[in-house]
Amino acid sequence: MKYLEINHLKKTFGPLEVLKDISLSVEEGEVVSIIGPSGSGKSTLLRCATMLETMDGGELIYLGEKAVREENGRCVYAHKNQLKKIRKNFGLVFQSFHLFPHYSVLKNIIDAPVCVDHVPKGEAVERAEKLLAQLGLEDKRDAYPCQLSGGQQQRVSIARALALQPKILFFDEPTSALDPELTGEVLKVIRELAKQKMTMIIVTHEMQFARELSDRIIFMEDGVIRQQGTPEELFEHPDERVKEFIGKFQS
Repeated sequence: MKYLEINHLKKTFGPLEVLKDISLSVEEGEVVSIIGPSGSGKSTLLRCATMLETMDGGELIYLGEKAVREENGRCVYAHKNQLKKIRKNFGLVFQSFHLFPHYSVLKNIIDAPVCVDHVPKGEAVERAEKLLAQLGLEDKRDAYPCQLSGGQQQRVSIARALALQPKILFFDEPTSALDPELTGEVLKVIRELAKQKMTMIIVTHEMQFARELSDRIIFMEDGVIRQQGTPEELFEHPDERVKEFIGKFQS
């Protein structure tokens, strides 16, 4: 089943055309990595897919429900109530954590389920404690973000996204703010999620990780998808531009 469909997505900022006719779909349980140079439109694609940015053209569909359609050359978003329901399908993990500094780890995780989804507090706490155990953070439930390492903060932000029980998890360069040792902690968590068949779309600069983990890799440049395919196809048979890009990470 297609969990996500993006058709002919366009996004401009003033005169700058950042995304030029992007189409892709993601199946249930699939792990898709998006790679490419800085400024290629990867993060903007994620922000449009999660409706943090408005689209200027194209369609956005989650599990068969249209969040955005194009009419007469402009994008029309679904009704507010329908969008609220559609948004429950996905979670987003940012590169810079975005934890509430004045909330404990536990409160950071249960806040959205209780306040947005109206999950009973006891159930939300139980859900959070299971996630903390799964992510190796049982002893940090009452700590505050300033008392955690970067790797621990990013694992809390993953737990917070999972607490809403999304169908799809988006990661926007989840390790770019971390040193190599802490990067390993976070990549380990994402690997475990992949084993559990979590549907994920990951913007990353970690080439080896993308190669090992992904079902499909998309290479973006200048607002278009230049090449996509299995890790074998991209790493063993890249076009010249992809070969040059990957080579910079392997040298």
